[in-house]
Amino acid sequence: MTRKLRSKDKKLVNIITHTNPKSNIAEQYRLIRTNIHFSSVDKEIISIVVTSPEPSDGKTTTASNLAIVMAQQGKKVLLMDADLRRPSIHYAFNLSNIEGLTNVLTKQVSLDNAILKTSVPNLEILTSGPIPPNPSELLNSKALETTINELKSKYEYIILDTPPVLAVADSQILASKCDGVIMVMRSGKTNKQNAIKAKEFIVKTKATLLGAILNESELDNSNYSYYHS
Repeated sequence: MTRKLRSKDKKLVNIITHTNPKSNIAEQYRLIRTNIHFSSVDKEIISIVVTSPEPSDGKTTTASNLAIVMAQQGKKVLLMDADLRRPSIHYAFNLSNIEGLTNVLTKQVSLDNAILKTSVPNLEILTSGPIPPNPSELLNSKALETTINELKSKYEYIILDTPPVLAVADSQILASKCDGVIMVMRSGKTNKQNAIKAKEFIVKTKATLLGAILNESELDNSNYSYYHS
């Protein structure tokens, strides 16, 4: 099922692993993918929360590109927009957000009907759906646990884009329900103390912190940004 975006207002999310898969940045995402595979030696890692300490650290771009490189490896992947406050995955992939996760959790739409196909082979998307008045309550519901378990039976990887840790409790709630967490930070922007505090919040949920990704860090004297875990 595919629905096109109706709004012309798009946030800038660079899915470079799809548009320029031979780029240096795309190669860095593939290295992150490899590191995640190694992390799953002792524990099966299917559902992965991608978050950041603060807004504008690049978590949505990271979640999108990570999902793409996993799909490019032949894995069946679902990218879920679990940021029910400022969703943006649908902008990156030019899809409608009329129906999505919130509709599934409130039983207005079936999960199968809410999932959208993309132009990337093996990658499907569950957008956020309409912004609800009670995001934390919806994410902390039994309905979400049921949804994640159902998705685990259908996909090899589920990547969840979530709100910043220090802004709201949503990411901590999701971290407690998923197999691993990746923390995204932006070089020259993310405050060190905030990064430490965000890590502590995640650790308190007893979630598995898979690693951190530092983006927009200069490599030698070149003009491109790179990501590492």
